[in-house]
Amino acid sequence: MTEPYHLPVQTRTLHSKHPKVDIEYPHVVMPGQPHIEHRINAEIDRTVGQMIRDQGYYQHPAQTEMTGRYEIKTNERGVLSLSLSNYAYTEKMAHGLTLLQSLTFDIRTGKRYSLSELFKPGSDYVDRISAQIKAQIKERDIQVLQPFTKIRPDQDYYIADRSLVVYFQLYEITPYYYGFPFFPISVYSLQDIVSDRSPLGYMLVNM
Repeated sequence: MTEPYHLPVQTRTLHSKHPKVDIEYPHVVMPGQPHIEHRINAEIDRTVGQMIRDQGYYQHPAQTEMTGRYEIKTNERGVLSLSLSNYAYTEKMAHGLTLLQSLTFDIRTGKRYSLSELFKPGSDYVDRISAQIKAQIKERDIQVLQPFTKIRPDQDYYIADRSLVVYFQLYEITPYYYGFPFFPISVYSLQDIVSDRSPLGYMLVNM
């Protein structure tokens, strides 16, 4: 499969500032492609809003401090993969909590891809990825709350370089002090089950 060369999509930073709230998030700019631009930005906006709700800001706005930031992980080959972090602390809590969400888009269409959509239908991607994570947990001597079995079919992920980075939320598999456990997996180790027409498939194309 050969795909035409795609320049990185333009992005700019938007700010949402209120008392005790400082959130930065990306906005894509795609001249001549307003429908795709709107589709991507609407999904980013929806996710940022959901994270604010999940952190309980609207229940305790006067007592909650919140900071949001983002990172662009991949912006090449027609793929935009980014992560959004949201830290919130509400008065009288033992400590604050950070949520991390990632979004991966095909900028040709504006479609956001879930983990399952990166792979061929019917493939054993859950078991394949889970096996690699189990091996990394052992190799890296990561302390887990209970023996790791397998990822969720919709596990959190982003794409960085030629790697699929699967990760877990705080407390999901490790103690709080460990932070977010990230597991980079080479796209080439999954090459036989990756869908050619997916953002992960585009990472396999030699240009």
